[in-house]
Amino acid sequence: MGDIKTRIAKRVAKELNDGDVVNLGIGLPTMVANHLPEGVEIVLQSENGIMGMGAAPENGNENVDVVNAGAQYVTINHGGQYFDSATSFGIIRGGHVDATILGALQVDKEGNLANWIVPGKMVPGMGGAMDLVVGAKKVIVAMQHTQKGNHKILEKCTLPFTALNVVDMIITEMGVMEVTPEGIVLTELHPDFTLEDIQAATECQLIIAEDLKEMAE
Repeated sequence: MGDIKTRIAKRVAKELNDGDVVNLGIGLPTMVANHLPEGVEIVLQSENGIMGMGAAPENGNENVDVVNAGAQYVTINHGGQYFDSATSFGIIRGGHVDATILGALQVDKEGNLANWIVPGKMVPGMGGAMDLVVGAKKVIVAMQHTQKGNHKILEKCTLPFTALNVVDMIITEMGVMEVTPEGIVLTELHPDFTLEDIQAATECQLIIAEDLKEMAE
């Protein structure tokens, strides 16, 4: 399981560009901080009021006062800053975040996102997701392709929406997909899987890119 999440995090990191301001959601997306490309300077923002977040600390070197929005221990790069929530959400709502990477309970072919509640069950809640997916210039969903065999990439989300028509890209252990007005386009396929495999794991019909590539790691 850990290898699958690492695979996804590594591939997501390749989407980031030098100078980008990037917000990482809780869980799997935080692993992206450990796989940033060499020679590329990414400024990581956390909605609880950090700019310039670094990689996860080594075991035993955690600072209990330095945590991200998911209450996970993090490090701060040289020049990093702390600020209040008003400033943090001003940055997000002001369109200053180039990309947000977050998990999802469901995504559908229209780019609708459901990631904050399963009615009747305990889940972490939305946090700042609604602001991030509207305020960030690019929304990347990083998640495992299915949940206990159940589809997560759907014709239409069945769980309460976080926001509508906001997802730009989906990256799973099976492949890389872009959300377009025509539907979800598969642009990269991991060699562990076939086209039949990924389609069977996806409720909506995937559009296969003419230049479909092997998923990079």
